[in-house]
Amino acid sequence: MKTRESGMPDEQMWASFFSPAQTLAKLGLAGTCRDVADFGCGYGTFAIPAAKVVGGTVHAFDIEGEMISITRRKAHECGLTNVHAEHRDFVAEGTGLPEGSVDYVMLFNILHCEKPQILLGEAWRILDRGKLLGIMHWNYDPATPRGPSMGIRPRPEHCLAWALAAGFHLQVPEMIDLPPYHYGWVLVK
Repeated sequence: MKTRESGMPDEQMWASFFSPAQTLAKLGLAGTCRDVADFGCGYGTFAIPAAKVVGGTVHAFDIEGEMISITRRKAHECGLTNVHAEHRDFVAEGTGLPEGSVDYVMLFNILHCEKPQILLGEAWRILDRGKLLGIMHWNYDPATPRGPSMGIRPRPEHCLAWALAAGFHLQVPEMIDLPPYHYGWVLVK
């Protein structure tokens, strides 16, 4: 089940919106993390930098086969053997990962989906107790150059409320500013 479309720009434009290594560090991803799951990896924007940091495998999921091919190619070009990119409908089928098997889950620019509780439930299921969930989304501001339409774009407080309702607790007590166009939350299971 494809999430509500938000208009993925071309790769060069997409890359201009982020500082992936800095974003991952601000959202709590560290070398102490073993396995990681990236829900909707897209161009591998965060999966590839995460694989350079963690001690285990980055499980990168996307419903678009082209995005999986791009992520695999980038991992190969970087000499990374710890990226497992899987073409999968993780919204309808889940990730297929065992319960409590990962240290970090990335829900980046995806909670505008119709049922964010499904993704948060799967994140809860696969995370080991005491491990982290990173949420990032576009600022709730129509002046951003891309992102979901304002009609489906979640406000920061919505993302937080959904995560808390799923059973997560705040790891970092404040919303994290991820300039120029994003915000984030770090939560713990």
